[in-house]
Amino acid sequence: MNAPDINRSILRMHVAAIEEKFPLKIIGQLPRGSAAHVFEDEAVDFLAEKRPGLSLLDLCKAEGELADRLGRPVGIVLRSGLRGSEAEEFPALAKPL
Repeated sequence: MNAPDINRSILRMHVAAIEEKFPLKIIGQLPRGSAAHVFEDEAVDFLAEKRPGLSLLDLCKAEGELADRLGRPVGIVLRSGLRGSEAEEFPALAKPL
């Protein structure tokens, strides 16, 4: 299934609302499949930096709320969780919003 592209201004608006509510900063959009815990083909993957106070529960809530706003599954990969080659590759792959 090919999911339609998301309008960039609408995407930025939804991301800003999530960043305001949760202690994280979305850096950019990653290629599909980067967030290995999200399996759906129409999902959208993001690279983010965690801010002080972010818990695992907050991260899960942020994914769920952004998914609800976008109407498709969302995966958020934290930059601090990347190791090895992924720590170098993922930031380079992230498309700015």
